Amino acid sequence: MTSADVEASEHVWSEEPIPVSVDDLSEDTWSLLRDEALRAMSQAYAPYSSYPVGAAALVDDGRIVSGANIENASFGVTLCAECSLVSDLFMSGGGRLVAFDCVDGKGATLAPCGRCRQLLFEHGGNDMVLNMPNGRVPMSVVLPEAFGPAHLRVEAQTEGSGSHSAAKH
Repeated sequence: MTSADVEASEHVWSEEPIPVSVDDLSEDTWSLLRDEALRAMSQAYAPYSSYPVGAAALVDDGRIVSGANIENASFGVTLCAECSLVSDLFMSGGGRLVAFDCVDGKGATLAPCGRCRQLLFEHGGNDMVLNMPNGRVPMSVVLPEAFGPAHLRVEAQTEGSGSHSAAKH
């Protein structure tokens, strides 16, 4: 199958951009995310591991973004599906992630690795809901006490005041 054979996603939560929050999540929303994650997984480039992964997320303006793992012979530069999902987020207009789902090549739900949890937290925050193998939970449960952009702003302000007591991360 070539990329020309696979059509772009037709999954849309809303035709018009409208604010979306965690309170708007329904089983239909999760079904759309699962379908889009499966579609994305079919585009994975996994010649070394033979372990394709697809991810999809609902954005706060109603868009659904997606990504697939993209392997590289130099394994350290391999991109997880969540990385390409965040690229899709910014390439299609930015925003905040509200809900997230991830699947393997058999369609089973996957938990994001630690690096990807941090990446998702940065673009979804504590309230983003993740579909995990044991159920749907907020990011605050998946990555408790996460380090994020607010920590850097506080540290920069503290350093600017001449204090050296701020913890370094």
